[in-house]
Amino acid sequence: MAKVVVYTLLTTIFIIGVLLFLTPCKHNEAQSVEALITRRLGRRLVMPVFDPIVTRIERLSHEKEANTTVEAVAKEGKDDMFDEYFSQERRLNTTMRIKFLFPLLDGAPRDGFVSLKELQTWMMQQTEDNMGYRTANELELQDKDKDGVITFEEYLPQFSREDIEKNEKSHGGAGWWMEQFKNADFDHNGYLDIEEFNNFLHPEDSRNGDVQRWVLRERMTGMDTNGDGKLEYKEFVKNAYEMYKEFAKFETEEDENVPTAQLLFAELDRDKDRFLVADELRPILHYLQPGELSYAKYYSTFLCHEADEDKDGKLSLEEMLNHEDVFYKAVHHEDLDDEDYFDHDEL
Repeated sequence: MAKVVVYTLLTTIFIIGVLLFLTPCKHNEAQSVEALITRRLGRRLVMPVFDPIVTRIERLSHEKEANTTVEAVAKEGKDDMFDEYFSQERRLNTTMRIKFLFPLLDGAPRDGFVSLKELQTWMMQQTEDNMGYRTANELELQDKDKDGVITFEEYLPQFSREDIEKNEKSHGGAGWWMEQFKNADFDHNGYLDIEEFNNFLHPEDSRNGDVQRWVLRERMTGMDTNGDGKLEYKEFVKNAYEMYKEFAKFETEEDENVPTAQLLFAELDRDKDRFLVADELRPILHYLQPGELSYAKYYSTFLCHEADEDKDGKLSLEEMLNHEDVFYKAVHHEDLDDEDYFDHDEL
């Protein structure tokens, strides 16, 4: 059975490691977070890339369908980009690249430093561009009649008309996929354009309310222990709040800035019925089911922590140059190997 190519970037091992490294997290709390993260949509998780030139080289490598190193692909580059930033040994000059990129990152305000917010904005933009590129490639591959849109039958041809009519809504059934397809079909015209298809492939990063509610309903199946379709306070504390708290602590780096379970529950419970449904959980979706953009945000915090020598919360050009290997892992360690990717079962 074909599976949706949903690329999500929050790897369990990386995030749990960062949380343990930067926050005073108890061991059992870390295990709780790991259990929640590992049950998520998607299969292959991609590490965020700092420099768009590395992304471009990786795309050239993939397009050639060759398992080559960054330097080997660069040798075949035909434009000035490669000549300017690669040494005679055909290795990427990361010093020059950081000097070139630094003023692009230092944008708001332009003060000679790269703040955490500026770095997050940059990394999330690179991630969003990469998601769009992959979506466009997938659309071109699956769009059998080349009309620029995707139908359900084109993307999931293994389901017969009879399967669709049976509308089996168990996980992986035709009805299960059809529900998500219809959620992504914002204008309800029966097919997905590239933006809608992107929401279909990357539901955790979607701004579509129907897609978000679908993701949360799927997430709630592992939290709603009594199966009534909503979370009571005890279920919320045990199955949702601990994960929220770890990510919130990671963002603030101070426990006192994280709202208590009781306060957060009260804020989310809009109708004050003492239960939380999927729609009420939307404000904390990216804590409960982080996607690629969330991973890019947390990865930015990791980069800043590693390179910020004087711990002033921002990066100077000198600090970034002193830690080039942190920003250019794929270059300094050749191609990413299998240990840089983590496969997960679907929900």
